[in-house]
Amino acid sequence: MILQLITSFIAASTFCILFNAPVRALLQCGFAGMIGWMLYLLLDYSSDTVVATFGATVVIGLISQFFARSFKMPVIIFSVGGIIPLVPGGLAYDAMRRFVENDNNLGIQYGVQALLLSGAIAAGLVLSEVLGQMFLRIKKLPKQP
Repeated sequence: MILQLITSFIAASTFCILFNAPVRALLQCGFAGMIGWMLYLLLDYSSDTVVATFGATVVIGLISQFFARSFKMPVIIFSVGGIIPLVPGGLAYDAMRRFVENDNNLGIQYGVQALLLSGAIAAGLVLSEVLGQMFLRIKKLPKQP
């Protein structure tokens, strides 16, 4: 598991280099990717892969909100770098390969799974954004005596 955490940290950080993120944000991007992957692994043992992806993405989104406010940078820098380990690229590749090999049933199965995981990532990012906005509004409410 330690090797997977190190690998996910490196993957998220190096993608942020490709994404042209500021150098001072690389450590935080790697940390968001590592935390998200760790949570994904923990949730994947006890629940479905889609649920694990959704939960990990919500946490990555919340961490990204925190980092964006702390380091005064856009949220997208941290959230895109953080979700990279969760993106189902290999599954989408396997789906296309099965279609090319004329194994349509397995191709559809892999394609639907990749679509569900992608939807879980999108829904998790939206939910974390909504939770972040709700927290800010609650924080700005005047205190009543």
